[in-house]
Amino acid sequence: MRARFFSFMTVLLALVMVTLSPETRAQIGPNNVPATLVAETLTPAAGSTVTLAIRFQPKPTWHGYWQNPGDAGFGGKFEWTLPKGVSAGAPAYPVPTRLIIADLMNHVFEAEHALLVPVTIPAGLAKGSKLSLKLRGDWLGCTDEICVPQGGDMAIDLTVGDGSITPAARTQFDGWRAKLPRPLGSQATFEITGKRARFAVPFPAGAAIAHPWLFAVSENAISYVTPQTVSRNGDMLIIETDTSGSPFNAFEGVLAIGPDKGLLVKAVPGAVPAAGTPIAQAVETESAPVGLTAILLALGGALLGGLILNIMPCVFPIISLKALSLAKAGGDEREARREALAYAAGVITVCVGLGAALLGLRAGGSAVGWAFQLQEPRVILVLLVLVTAIAFNLAGLFELAGLSVSGKLATARGTGGAFWTGALAAFIATPCTGPFMGAALGAALVLPTFAALAIFAGLGLGLALPFLLLGFVPAFRRMLPKPGAWMETMKYILSVPMFLTALALVWLLGRQAGLNAVIVGLGAAMIAAFALWWLGRRQTGGKSGGWAALASVVLFMAVGAFVLPKGGAQPAAALDEKASTNIAFDETKLAALRAEGRPVFLYFTADWCVTCKVNEKAAIERVETVEAFKAKNVAVMVGDWTNADAVITRFLNAHGVSGVPLYLYYPKGANKPQTLPQVLTVNTLTALTS
Repeated sequence: MRARFFSFMTVLLALVMVTLSPETRAQIGPNNVPATLVAETLTPAAGSTVTLAIRFQPKPTWHGYWQNPGDAGFGGKFEWTLPKGVSAGAPAYPVPTRLIIADLMNHVFEAEHALLVPVTIPAGLAKGSKLSLKLRGDWLGCTDEICVPQGGDMAIDLTVGDGSITPAARTQFDGWRAKLPRPLGSQATFEITGKRARFAVPFPAGAAIAHPWLFAVSENAISYVTPQTVSRNGDMLIIETDTSGSPFNAFEGVLAIGPDKGLLVKAVPGAVPAAGTPIAQAVETESAPVGLTAILLALGGALLGGLILNIMPCVFPIISLKALSLAKAGGDEREARREALAYAAGVITVCVGLGAALLGLRAGGSAVGWAFQLQEPRVILVLLVLVTAIAFNLAGLFELAGLSVSGKLATARGTGGAFWTGALAAFIATPCTGPFMGAALGAALVLPTFAALAIFAGLGLGLALPFLLLGFVPAFRRMLPKPGAWMETMKYILSVPMFLTALALVWLLGRQAGLNAVIVGLGAAMIAAFALWWLGRRQTGGKSGGWAALASVVLFMAVGAFVLPKGGAQPAAALDEKASTNIAFDETKLAALRAEGRPVFLYFTADWCVTCKVNEKAAIERVETVEAFKAKNVAVMVGDWTNADAVITRFLNAHGVSGVPLYLYYPKGANKPQTLPQVLTVNTLTALTS
């Protein structure tokens, strides 16, 4: 809505300027994007076509607009006054660049550029005939902060002659022609599914391409600001993006394939192959190549972020039990190190595995982010059963060597148990991007694959670091309490946060998939608990049968996941809006609020994100914060990422993060938001309004 309003107002302003005299226009301000009319030859031959250039030379920080300006701006209006028999064709535009201002995509030129116009000279004119060509032009010049209508009258005099072109003119015009998009020469196709548009553009598999982007000549066809995914499938480029919401039966555009290089694309409805190998794209402002320092900083952030994850309520009991296991191991240094390494291997394996899955899904065109697995109700059900099993194990219902204080570290089973305990700890500890993790994981999405996987491994190493220190530094183990009967009591105490975690997972399951899913989840957890109770009874009697019990738990999880109903839950953001003045995240609404001049506090959360919920209760929803925002008319907008949402995922990625939480504050009149820390306080938020 804001984009259309802004575009309408700029066009209206530009059209009003057409009616003003040059004297009146001069009072408004000078041309910051001046234009001149240049001819390739001043002596065109009769019956020939001469190329004229409308040459624009924007001043520093200023830019002009392409023929389709994007979400805002004005592409220009040109009217010729020509001698009898002389005709001018449509101007040819060079390949534009992208510029995002206030969440609006602009198709612009920020440096010198030229529109090339073919002008036909009639046959039969005598040499020496004078031809006076006049052009009236109106266009828009903008900076990141203001827009000023530009324009003026231009003229050039030609003399009919032999059509000779000077070397300097030829070089100049050849340079301008090189920046025009070339005809594709083949038919492209497109298909639309819902709001998603997919294009297939013929392009040789071996041809070079860099940072592709499809600029739409056709207006109101595709969303300009929506990120595009481009991949190769043989001799075909597959481009995917969102539509504007309006139907279209044909499409024209320019596919940028490199700096100042592009192809004219005409597409008709037809079949589009599956996506292939992804191609990296440039953002609206080119960034410098990622260096070793940036990689090391991201790795350090991931390491610290993983370390902080150890205090999560569903992880702390697990690492506490492993610490108690080491304490009971006494002075067996070799086994302590083996146990620590096995635990670390389990943690790092899961973190790298989740990272590889994330990178693979994104390479395949899916809009996913960190903790994507927790947006799937079936994963939540599996976690519910596992956490329930751990809670009952801690409560003494049965024993597992991997978690039991009485497990013997000297056995292979103990090392294997440590590995799977670490794997489980990593799986349930990585939903949120806590402090230091946001930038690190965001960087991982743009780094080369090997470097990205190193970041995920660093996250796992941080999570495993306390246990590694206990295993390899005897002084730390000596600081642990001496083994004794109190350890069994501690187990019972540690079962409490695990039961609370199971309760939270039940709540999350209901939020994601509805009441029927809650019934299925509780049923699976109860049946698994019964199987484990049976296992405990057999263990007490000295009988075997543990593997059968564990196999039954796995079976119940699989059956529960299979019958779990899809959907049925009301989105959390919609539920919140009924009870508060919070606004559900919508990019159009965000643009409209900012156009009104209202400051906006935008935050992204998820029901499974512990950091998010702590910040909400401790800072965002506090009376002091609510009253401060209300006093300054701050709009509060909430993006709920509990369930997968491609729009939110792309927005998060555009701000350099791959998961929640993300907190942004748009001050009144500011072009860019202020990114707030991932741990909020009341003072942090109320200070925004001072």
